[in-house]
Amino acid sequence: MGTPPQQASRTPVLLVNTPTLAPMGADTWIHVEIIRALDRSRFDVHVACSAGPPGTPTPMYAAIADLPNTEILCVNFGRERSGDIGVRRFSEVMKDLPAIVSFFKVAVHIRRERIPIIHTVSRPRDALACVLLGRITRTKCLIHMHVAFGEWMSRSLRWSVRHADGLVAISQFVRDSLVSGGVPSERIFLAHNGIVFKDWTPAADRSEVRRELQIPMSGPLVVSVSRLFRNKGTAELVRAIAVVRNEIPDVKLVVIGRDTSGGTYLSELHKIVEDEGLQDNVTFVGQRSDVPRFMAAADVFAMPSFEEPFGIVFAEAMAMQLPVVALNNGGTPEVVTNGSAGLLSEPGDDKTLAENLLTLLRDPDLRQQVGTYGRERVKNHFTVEHMARALEAIYETMADPTLEPPRHSRH
Repeated sequence: MGTPPQQASRTPVLLVNTPTLAPMGADTWIHVEIIRALDRSRFDVHVACSAGPPGTPTPMYAAIADLPNTEILCVNFGRERSGDIGVRRFSEVMKDLPAIVSFFKVAVHIRRERIPIIHTVSRPRDALACVLLGRITRTKCLIHMHVAFGEWMSRSLRWSVRHADGLVAISQFVRDSLVSGGVPSERIFLAHNGIVFKDWTPAADRSEVRRELQIPMSGPLVVSVSRLFRNKGTAELVRAIAVVRNEIPDVKLVVIGRDTSGGTYLSELHKIVEDEGLQDNVTFVGQRSDVPRFMAAADVFAMPSFEEPFGIVFAEAMAMQLPVVALNNGGTPEVVTNGSAGLLSEPGDDKTLAENLLTLLRDPDLRQQVGTYGRERVKNHFTVEHMARALEAIYETMADPTLEPPRHSRH
């Protein structure tokens, strides 16, 4: 009898993501989905995260606590702050004794389990901790960049980015910003974000939300979903609806999302609605957990955000078979191909923004065509499975530098 083939050993990888506050941010959500989707036949998955007090788990811990074949290391990296490098008084250091203990707990775990890769996110605290962990354990540190690199970042995060062994850019736009910031291109990998495709399925019944908001079935409905702050372009969208209303009097805009400015931006938006006489056309519904229901009822999705790093909400809307109206900058055109998955205007071109809305709202056949293409595009490029396979290739390259770096098309 021949000798049975030897099973290839699995590569251990440690994912570090330690936020303690709700709601779960996009970077944490992406990390959770990567953890869920990693191939356990090829990787031993270890996770360091904050568990939270008894009975009140952190969003991260609650999302992964019951995952099979996942070793969780509970840590406390201290208060969530920028963590700029600098000498602090001894008394301040002692306040962070749990963080120091957790740091060395993770270091011991890395050495004991012979983990070759630490994968973290671009939060200052985690990025700095993981670069330092990599230094003392001789382990490769990979930082997942969900934002464009720039001088606005804390000093510690800029230092961490420049000293990490590898960086995952969620878009070519983010990658270009890293190169412009002085990061060698050979240390940057591209892995677009992905969504759980089955969770974003067009619904045959569009009536539920429309009845709730008292919108006729035939009434044109635009939906926008984002945190409410200036760069998301909600003010520009509301003004564009005022132009659209002149030709389509019954147009409705539903804005979903919480104000992250302390209420000042939402007040500004309400003032625009009042000044433009849009009280019957624009509705703010706050943060919702049932976004797919609203998208199912809509005709168009719009979010003219400025320099969006990726825009995962675009992929969600496209999966719901909605044509997208957005801006032609940032990472947006990598997701929303202009003319096929949606219509993009240049930043500051408010006239074309309104015209793009009108073009889609006037033409149901065009909306169907664009929506069908967009859903297929997401299925082929922007799912969690695509994202996880891209990360697995990056892990393998970092664990074995003799391998050729993974290549990614711009779709």
